Amino acid sequence: MKEEYRRPVYVVGHKNPDTDSVCSAIAYARLKHILDGGDYEPRRAGHLNEETQFVLERFDVPVPAMLKDVRTQVKDMEIRKIGGVSRNVSLKTAWNLMKDNNVVTLPVTVEDELEGVISMGDIVGSYMDVYDSNILTLAHTSYKNIVETLDGKIVVGSLEAEADEGKVVIAAGNPEVLEEIIKEGDIVILGNRYEMQLCAIEMNASCLIVCEGADIAKTIIKQAEEHNCKIISTPHDTFTVARLINQSLPISYFMKSSELVTFTTEDYIEDTRQVMAQIHHRYFPVLDTEGKYAGMISRRNFLGARKKKVILVDHNERNQTVKGIEEAELLEIIDHHRLAAVETMGPIYFRNQPLGCTATIIYIMYCENAIEIDRQTAGLLCSAILSDTLVYRSPTCTDVDREAGKALAIIAGINVEEYAREMFRAGSNLSSKTPDEIIHQDFKRFTVNDQAIGIGQINAMTSEELGEIRERIKDDFSAERKNGNFDMLFFMLTDILNESSEILCEGEKSVSILEEAFHVEKTERGTVILPGVVSRKKQLLPAVVEAVQQ
Repeated sequence: MKEEYRRPVYVVGHKNPDTDSVCSAIAYARLKHILDGGDYEPRRAGHLNEETQFVLERFDVPVPAMLKDVRTQVKDMEIRKIGGVSRNVSLKTAWNLMKDNNVVTLPVTVEDELEGVISMGDIVGSYMDVYDSNILTLAHTSYKNIVETLDGKIVVGSLEAEADEGKVVIAAGNPEVLEEIIKEGDIVILGNRYEMQLCAIEMNASCLIVCEGADIAKTIIKQAEEHNCKIISTPHDTFTVARLINQSLPISYFMKSSELVTFTTEDYIEDTRQVMAQIHHRYFPVLDTEGKYAGMISRRNFLGARKKKVILVDHNERNQTVKGIEEAELLEIIDHHRLAAVETMGPIYFRNQPLGCTATIIYIMYCENAIEIDRQTAGLLCSAILSDTLVYRSPTCTDVDREAGKALAIIAGINVEEYAREMFRAGSNLSSKTPDEIIHQDFKRFTVNDQAIGIGQINAMTSEELGEIRERIKDDFSAERKNGNFDMLFFMLTDILNESSEILCEGEKSVSILEEAFHVEKTERGTVILPGVVSRKKQLLPAVVEAVQQ
């Protein structure tokens, strides 16, 4: 059986991840593991942009796995490891296994591949509904099953053979009567009467079942061998044998093998609950990600389902976080943005500081815990700070950010100006991206007074690069407001060196809000130029929020 599903703590940034959210997730997961030895996995909630890919490749860091949804899944439930059985086992064996394991359903498997299921109801039905005396041969019952079911032993013949013709006959009456009843290939249940045994063999019966452990004469054994007739000896009486023999039937004859209702370990339990409500089975098979049988679940397992454990970095708003966060166990939030926090069931560790970058907070936490920062981690944290503060040019940048960035640059062994130029050039190289991908590369959704506001941003080192990006996205940006159900949309084309941004605007009053807030006029192409404005968080968003609230 597969090993138990590990229960890690996911450390994840916001949707449309930027360099800070990804690098901070990686660095914080490392710090948490060092502090308490737990299993912390950095994840991303969306596709990486070119800038972040450049950073990870530069410092040889694997791309974190995608985490799109943290709703509770089947793998978060207690999956009962009920072993699979072969399709050839007898009904009696299956029944005993069910009783021993206190279950009403068994999976039928071949090398962890699910073939079907057999339930107690199926076994009961085999007793109540089967009247055909040919059933043993119709089901190709093995003699091994027959011997085991009757607690017997094989005297003549092989256990590996199957009953493939004839019916089951109880030898009652004299030989003359038997000659009329027994046909070639029949299985005959009888006692210790020599003449009856000999008659059955001469009638070409395929097997004699001799009851009550009666002695079998050597001449009968010899005759059976010559006629290729098997002999089974059982300690039970004729009545008991007649009652038990159908329990030797293979479960393959009664199991359900088509239209099986199965779940996978990756299914979400809210979906499985709906299916279970419509189908009145007690147990349902579970398959792993490779399609192999992994165990069984029932409705009772919902009660013990364990929520996923999550730490959020670089955001605290519900509409920016991974899907299903309300179903997860939120442990911590590490952030530097405005507070619009997700609701939690209980108190959590929440660290929010007015700094230019979440990575700066994490750097401080390394220092507070006297944890040495390796070159790779230093490179990630420094990259995040340079990205979020636009190489210390953003108004969100503080002296703390600046000092953290300098210290980390020394550890990482990078020249800040040269490295930043390479990093931003990689981020503005969007030739392979569609307009929609460019718009959503660094995009956040905010809700202010029940109005949905979207703000995207692209940074570049030259105005020429930004002009090319503007022309590529302007048509798609106009359609984005309707497609995303936004009241207003803004897109910042930020010139890092000149410390200014050109803003694309969509939505009623979007242009007038910027004109009034920043005392500027729109350009001939309908955009707004904002000198000195490079920060979405500290400059553009507060102005928009204030205007909307007024």
